[in-house]
Amino acid sequence: MLKVAYIYASGQVKERASIIQSKTQRPERFEITEGTRKSILRWMKEPLMVGSEYLWPGRFHERLHISTRQYARLVREWVKSIGLDPTSFGTHSMRRTKVAHIYRKTGNLRAVQLLLGHTKMVSTVRYPGVELEDALAISEAVEI
Repeated sequence: MLKVAYIYASGQVKERASIIQSKTQRPERFEITEGTRKSILRWMKEPLMVGSEYLWPGRFHERLHISTRQYARLVREWVKSIGLDPTSFGTHSMRRTKVAHIYRKTGNLRAVQLLLGHTKMVSTVRYPGVELEDALAISEAVEI
């Protein structure tokens, strides 16, 4: 879970942060957009956040932070609240959204690989939905 100290210091939300990914034990850097920084600043002023070590504290004292299951429930509720089908969106599908946009705008699969923290390109190719049509369009745009 994300600790406050990773993203917040001296009354400011950092523009970029780094965490150790639990799955790979490798550091992962990520950006925090301006809109997200503003939301986090508002959240940090909530009474629940006073003295909290985690960005999303648990509701009970024995729980320091929300569980991954609770996080998934929250995402499902947020998706439903804006009128979307919760079976079409989840915590993992949100991970691929921004990188898919980056890939579609730039065609830069290496940038996507770095942003996702993948060591193998074969893992990355599945994320942004690289299709044969994309590959052909890129190939046609490159003249030798």
